This record gives sequence, structure tokens and C-alpha cells, in this order.
Amino acid sequence: MFVILMENQIVPVTKVCPSCLLADGNGQPRCNDGKLRCGNMLDKTSLAQADLFECTMGFKIAKVE
Repeated sequence: MFVILMENQIVPVTKVCPSCLLADGNGQPRCNDGKLRCGNMLDKTSLAQADLFECTMGFKIAKVE
């Protein structure tokens, strides 16, 4: 599951992605094998850290299990 990280809150992608032109037909982020196709993966600082991406709209997105 992907969530959007903001300064002091976690927002589900269903609140932001439907307004993005890169979202799929259901308003979800485009992904392939757990990697966002509509964003760039950010470097991890530790192995315990979740996969982090930055989408084209500038939001930080985390993949959480």
C-alpha cells in the first residue's frame, strides 16, 4: 500500500492521486512490481526504512506493508 507523507500527517493516495494526470483509470498511482512508475525512488538511509518515492507532483510517497 502507498501513502503520502506530509509534514505532520499521513494521507492516503486516494485523497491526492485522483487529481493527477499520471494516475491510472481508478485514480491510483501507477506502479509495477511495487515500484512507482509515476515517481522516482529516493535513496534509503537504512534497510529498515520503507521504500520512499517522490512523485511528479512533488509529494513524498512511502510503500508500507
